[in-house]
Amino acid sequence: MSTPETATARLSRLLTMVPWLVNRQGIDLDRAAAELGISVTQLETDLRLLYLCGYGQMPDELIDAQWEGGRVFVTNAETIARPLRLGRDEALTLMVGLRALATVPGLGERDAIERAMAKLEQATGASADAAARVEVAIDEGVEASLLTDARRAIEDHRRVHLRYLVPSRDESTERDVDPMRVVNLESRWYLEGWCHRAQDTRLFRMDRIESLEVLDEDGTPPPEAQLRDLDAGTFTPRPDDTLVTLRLQPGASWVSDYYPVESVHTAPDGVQTVTLRTADTLWLRRLMWRLGGLGTVLEPASLATAVREGARAALAAYEGSGG
Repeated sequence: MSTPETATARLSRLLTMVPWLVNRQGIDLDRAAAELGISVTQLETDLRLLYLCGYGQMPDELIDAQWEGGRVFVTNAETIARPLRLGRDEALTLMVGLRALATVPGLGERDAIERAMAKLEQATGASADAAARVEVAIDEGVEASLLTDARRAIEDHRRVHLRYLVPSRDESTERDVDPMRVVNLESRWYLEGWCHRAQDTRLFRMDRIESLEVLDEDGTPPPEAQLRDLDAGTFTPRPDDTLVTLRLQPGASWVSDYYPVESVHTAPDGVQTVTLRTADTLWLRRLMWRLGGLGTVLEPASLATAVREGARAALAAYEGSGG
């Protein structure tokens, strides 16, 4: 029985095959298969897959392949008409990233990283020396054993018990979590998993995990557990979070750029009316106090009252201390 082809091997072949065919329009199907070292059946299967490939979703953005009559024509593939090659800056960036990745504790397949590094160093020459002089630190505040245990729990499908610090409430919480992945964002490590306490997917900063115990219980997440889209960052508002309306003076307009907001209306004088959603308003109260008169909560009324009363209490304490 032959070994099934890996996705990596097929992708590598397709990336080589497409520019090869683009530069040999009308080549005989049998000859193309022979020179590519694959069967005619495999070539036809690859050509059918190309219908789903491109840089967009519109018909003229997808690769078109025709081989009726025994001759192969590939169009709409001009963007990869030549084999892909890394530029010097791209190679340098990749090597720096691989060097940083190699330092991650508890990481498997380290030999694959070393092989990739060796190939890049051989191909780029001087760029390898430049990459060696660049240092990247990835969240040194997380213990190696914590990362190792978290990854082991994911691989073995085991539930973990966390003691987790919630800074906004200055308290530690106990949670059972079915881990789904460990990810690094903006140089910080996070554990994402199904939290049985919240009955939802949660993202835990690993430098705030005070202890992690791998339990002898099945940790397969339930069907409704979905990984977050982290392209926009770690904060993902939910539809059932509290809807807040703020008025921001021109000096506080950076808030609408820094935080994910639902809407922004800017008046001619530069004053913004912003709406956003949040599950925990404590950070928002602190933000309003820090902004002083540059930020005001319009809705909900309960939050506006809490911000106002908190500011008055702080001012009274300051005046009482003789400041």
